[in-house]
Amino acid sequence: MKTVYYEKYGSPDVLQLREIPEPEPGEKEMLVKVAATTVTAGALLARKGAHPDSRFFTVMLRLFFGLFRPRKNITGYEFSGIVEKIGSRVSAFRPGDAVFGTNTGLPSGAYAEYICVPEKWKQGVVAGKPEYLSFSEAAALPVGAMAALQILRKAGIQKGQKVLIYGASGSVGTYALQIAGSLGARVWGVCSTENIELVKSLGAHGVIDYKKENFTETCRDFDVVFDAVAKISRSSCKAVLKERGTFISIKSPTSETDEKLNTILELCRRGELKPFIDREYPLEQTAEAHRYADTGHKRGNVVITVSSLPADRT
Repeated sequence: MKTVYYEKYGSPDVLQLREIPEPEPGEKEMLVKVAATTVTAGALLARKGAHPDSRFFTVMLRLFFGLFRPRKNITGYEFSGIVEKIGSRVSAFRPGDAVFGTNTGLPSGAYAEYICVPEKWKQGVVAGKPEYLSFSEAAALPVGAMAALQILRKAGIQKGQKVLIYGASGSVGTYALQIAGSLGARVWGVCSTENIELVKSLGAHGVIDYKKENFTETCRDFDVVFDAVAKISRSSCKAVLKERGTFISIKSPTSETDEKLNTILELCRRGELKPFIDREYPLEQTAEAHRYADTGHKRGNVVITVSSLPADRT
């Protein structure tokens, strides 16, 4: 099968197309033919093996991903596809089922034509793909949307509250803006000039262009500020927040659960949440997809299409 393989940390050039044997599912696993995957922040960090802002976090990353070279040679943390085979102890899915989810904690990533995933495990999630999501949309949904949901829940957002999303045009930011709106909040987004119309289209009550305006000097009386790109601090937002306002950040630890994924799917079903896809690249151009994401100008999600499957197959 085709994979995107890397044996050392570095630039997108370390990502190489390679043929390796197709995996065989264990008794509690299913073999999924991957339709699509994405370029997440986690995949970028896994490829680089370095944190841009901190030597300490770089050391922590290396302890997790591999000290001198990557332990896992295929990255990619979310996927959609079709179940091809199932193990003898798999009961929730059958061959032909359309599925999507994450592969957190598994030995291989989703930058491959096939991946083996359990029907249930502690660190990741997998679910049936509903008709109202394309394979590309389903692949782009789990990581960013569940992270946004979990962090927003920490703020206990109430109807009518004012919420500001810093980095509102990124993957987590686009999800956070829509989820906060579904909770009845009035949401403002901070983004660049180029992304103002996108943020408005996602339901923003107002948009602040950071190239023209310093939101910390002009914005006041917000109940919640959500830093969706890990670029601001609680102290810098003191004047923006109400006296008992809440600052939340993507730096907070998150987890993947069936309950969160089901909540996200219900929002999608009701039309209150939709993945925004910036660009799509074929598997053979995964390095180019990473190169684009490295520019820092990615909007929403960048999808890697692996196999051609009918968009409405479920």
